[in-house]
Amino acid sequence: MREFRVPGLILTGAGSSLGIGRILRDRGVRHAFVVSDWFILATAGARGVLAAIADAGVQVTTHDRVTGEPTMEMVERAHRDCATAGADAVIGLGGGSAMDVAKAVAILMAHDGPLTRFEGAEKVPGGRVPLACIATTAGTGSEVTRFVIVTDEARDRKMLISSWEAMPDIAVADPDLTRDVPSRPMVAAGIDALTHAIESYVSRRSQPMTEPLALSAIARLSRALPRVLANPRDDEARAEMSVGALEAGIAFSNASVALVHGMARPLGAYFGVPHGMANAVLLPAVCEFSRRDATDRYARIGAAMGVGDGSGDGRATVTAIADLCRSVGVPTLSDLGVARDAYDLVLGAMASDAIASGSPANNPRIATEAEIVDLYRAVWV
Repeated sequence: MREFRVPGLILTGAGSSLGIGRILRDRGVRHAFVVSDWFILATAGARGVLAAIADAGVQVTTHDRVTGEPTMEMVERAHRDCATAGADAVIGLGGGSAMDVAKAVAILMAHDGPLTRFEGAEKVPGGRVPLACIATTAGTGSEVTRFVIVTDEARDRKMLISSWEAMPDIAVADPDLTRDVPSRPMVAAGIDALTHAIESYVSRRSQPMTEPLALSAIARLSRALPRVLANPRDDEARAEMSVGALEAGIAFSNASVALVHGMARPLGAYFGVPHGMANAVLLPAVCEFSRRDATDRYARIGAAMGVGDGSGDGRATVTAIADLCRSVGVPTLSDLGVARDAYDLVLGAMASDAIASGSPANNPRIATEAEIVDLYRAVWV
């Protein structure tokens, strides 16, 4: 038996975020706690969303202190503010970081902490306060997933919570809200979403309900990302990215991710590499490693990208993925400030942490710790 779940309500399309206030009001919400960051809340798009919520008669308290990758300290501070405000619903407005913090707060508003109690798979007891997630980047897909990733500073590791209780009640993917995303974060978000789609498609947990979504996302994202970067006013391409990221989020929430994500988390924990960029740095090399045990699937990925007819050994697909990453300006690890000597010292620890995350077990080709170390060495530039 396989399970396939999505949020109870998904809103897409330009301007769709402006309907969230009415929907919350009709569901009995009186006071919404909005988790975001100062940059997002200063944008015209976010101001419009907040105004629409208030106009619907729902009180709004904003929290703008999400900075960078989520940490336990960020979650605890947001939870305190939410409890003090007396809010009866939580909204994540932003990228993956804001949405992850919002999910964690929604859980902690209903259950005693600490958050580490819920690390792992299905550790969250039933019930939480109502939760809506509004994406302002076309990348993480967090608005439709059951995952929460938070760095536990005490252990210097990224903690993964995987629970259906973390899936939002309402998900919003409004391309208008992505207009203020600078080009480099747009690259990270776009390749992050593409990685979600690729990994969910080749995952050992892939299923018939997720495969069409994954291939559709690959087609949309691989074509739309270069267009948006070349012309930020290309509204059609921006809408394609928004839907593609959402499709990829649904796919990987139900089929999981694999080796790329397992290796990306330690890069974030040890060196602060943003999650999307870590995936982008790793994606071509890991696809080449994995391809030989899933040639048919990689060939079909290539066809979705416009490379070949879906037959062959997948080599052309890996080349196309590498070319795409290069063309959109994916930086190197040295560009991202990772020092080679420090990197070499923790290769073994990062490989061990990657395996411990569980994601590599979903990969079509299972990597040993030594092979993961070799892959880390291979992506160093």
